[in-house]
Amino acid sequence: MSNYETITVERRDAVALVTLNRPDSLNSFNAAMRAELLAAAREVNNDDSVRVVVINGAGRGFSAGADLTEMPLDDPDWRVDDQLNLEYKPIVMEIYGATKPWISAVQGPAAGVASAIAMVCDLSVMAENAYIFQAFSAIGLVPDGGATWHLVHTLGRKRAYEIIATGERLGAAKCLEWGLCNRVVATDSLLDETLAWAAELAGRAPLSLRYAKQAVGQAAEASLAQTISDEAELQRICVASEDALEGATAFLEKRKPVWKGR
Repeated sequence: MSNYETITVERRDAVALVTLNRPDSLNSFNAAMRAELLAAAREVNNDDSVRVVVINGAGRGFSAGADLTEMPLDDPDWRVDDQLNLEYKPIVMEIYGATKPWISAVQGPAAGVASAIAMVCDLSVMAENAYIFQAFSAIGLVPDGGATWHLVHTLGRKRAYEIIATGERLGAAKCLEWGLCNRVVATDSLLDETLAWAAELAGRAPLSLRYAKQAVGQAAEASLAQTISDEAELQRICVASEDALEGATAFLEKRKPVWKGR
């Protein structure tokens, strides 16, 4: 794995652990972190030996969001939409379009654009002290990075607007109740439990995880009829794979399958 200044990337067998590593600024996103997270995401996504990715934050929080100290608001040539489209959007879409599952491990705040990165992951584990925070209405801004999309798709239009307009901090228990995370665990065991879950998933058939993720993404935008057709095509690919034969053979031989991802 490459060396970075604002993040770290570690291998735990078939699991890659990506850590936002600017704890002194609560892992807020500056230009270097944006560039390095995109590079790291591409690196782990393109590594076939990595089957699951976990992303977390160093220190006491996931991330406070954008580093407001680097925003040149007095520069007439600076455009925030360029930054969002050219620097943040590629990160979000790299995670969303990955052919392997990403799990966010969240403790403390996941605020602003960092909440969008936490929510775009396929699965999310939150510590008991974690919360998702849309603070924009208090500073004259609106959500970005796709946060609105995730909130509307998960919570519905009215509840999403309420959360954005009031700036309510959504604690881990409420996130679990409302479907914004999968599990809530003790704060001091967040990383251990998330990595254990990731290792369990890494032992599953890679093609099943890949195409199930694709099917879920397609179903979110498609009709029932189209979803049935999409599933049929993905099932055709899986049935014809070496892993499907290996899975059936291993079952009959009462042994663990050895997946090849093809």
